Amino acid sequence: MDHSTSLLRLIFLALGAALVVLVVRSAFRLPGDIDTTTTSLFDDGNGGSCTRFSPWACRQGRGDPRSKPSKPRRPSHESDVPRHPLDPLTVREVNRVRELLRAHPLFASAPSSLFVHSLELDEPEKSVVKSWRKGADPLPPRRAVAVVRFRGESHVLGVDLSEGDGAVTPLPVPASGYPMMNMDEQTSLCFAPFKDAAFNASLLRRGVRASDVACLPISLGWYGPAEENRRLIKSQCFSTEGTANFYMRPIEGLTVLVDMDTAEVLHVSDRGAGIPIPAAANTDYRHGHSAPTPAEAQAQGRHGYQTVRVPSMEPPAGGPEFELVDGHTVRWGGWEFHLKPDARAGMVVSRARVQDPATGEHRDVMYKGMASELFVPYMDPTEAWYFKTYMDAGEYGFGLQAMPLVPLNDCPRHARYLDAVFVAADGRPYVRENMICVFERYAGDIAWRHSESPITGMDVSANPYDSSASRFLDFFPCCLAPTMRVMLLHFPVLVTDE
Repeated sequence: MDHSTSLLRLIFLALGAALVVLVVRSAFRLPGDIDTTTTSLFDDGNGGSCTRFSPWACRQGRGDPRSKPSKPRRPSHESDVPRHPLDPLTVREVNRVRELLRAHPLFASAPSSLFVHSLELDEPEKSVVKSWRKGADPLPPRRAVAVVRFRGESHVLGVDLSEGDGAVTPLPVPASGYPMMNMDEQTSLCFAPFKDAAFNASLLRRGVRASDVACLPISLGWYGPAEENRRLIKSQCFSTEGTANFYMRPIEGLTVLVDMDTAEVLHVSDRGAGIPIPAAANTDYRHGHSAPTPAEAQAQGRHGYQTVRVPSMEPPAGGPEFELVDGHTVRWGGWEFHLKPDARAGMVVSRARVQDPATGEHRDVMYKGMASELFVPYMDPTEAWYFKTYMDAGEYGFGLQAMPLVPLNDCPRHARYLDAVFVAADGRPYVRENMICVFERYAGDIAWRHSESPITGMDVSANPYDSSASRFLDFFPCCLAPTMRVMLLHFPVLVTDE
């Protein structure tokens, strides 16, 4: 009996200890997001990470598979296939181009020295695209055009993506100019000045901490005979201390000339040592019109910003009526068009057609539309300003600078989103999520807003019994190029109650 009692006590003690261990583990388990790993389309499946390329092209994954993700997992797009002649290059196609370029005799001796600056679909001829019919015709042959740099020289190449060996054909190279910067290049140029002793000495003389300084590559250009045949760019710097709007705190007169191919600092010009850096107070908008205390900032979140809700952009009663077909074709209110992200132009609208209400036939309205360039010359002749001539699309790329749109802040709840597949400097694809959103919104009663030119002095309004209302379909790409922040396009339709 004594042995039986001892055995039972031992069993109960073991069970109790196991229960205590389970409770303690549940109470003190570390959050899953502390142990994070980095994965991306750069990974080669052999445990590789983002290599030496910048983390802007990486995806953050949870280290603990049991942890709840902060947001739904986005599609990887690795299985996407083109469904329209104008569809952008897919992940598979980009990887195929990379393989063909690295194996090409021009670059096979040192493929790691090959840098991709642009990789786009070589669109079929306009007549071919207009005559193509979904379901009746196969897709035209797919081709890509690559602009690359190899050992200080630029190359333009056509790449055949059809089944087979995949021919790579050299194309004419422009007689002047240089390729658009890629994101890897732009990122590395931001850190180049800090490697120079003269630059760091300038910061020290001004009493600015290097940890509070952000430098940006401003403008490419030709800066004199001594720099002939070199890709050069000038960078200028800003103080980020105390503000998110560092553009309002320039370190005036401090300009750094950098070789873009080697990231070597060639010259530091410091002609503004006597010009003070503007104060950080009131340099960015904070809801409430006053900077919060440290305790308030901690309660309100990063940078002390309070949440500001945008006005409602909900559609009329009945919900959205647009369709997003095959990933890139939008149909709405008698309209049909092809919509895609683009590294240079940001967003491209193609094959826009509207249905004739009388005949039911679709009438061509626009074959292709985009923002071709936004050119901003500052025109100040002084040393620190004369070279500032932003070419936002051609130098930086509207699409490359795009930031993910935030649901319910940038776009309403019924919006549909388009991701973009872009190419890093090493030729690997990466996904820029939520680059474009499409939504329908109510735009008020346009009949009551009609007016006449103020020259006539006439006050003109519509028939008060006219029940017409306007509805707009918006395409909203968020592009953070230096001089362009938001681009919003509208396709209108007049809807009556009849």
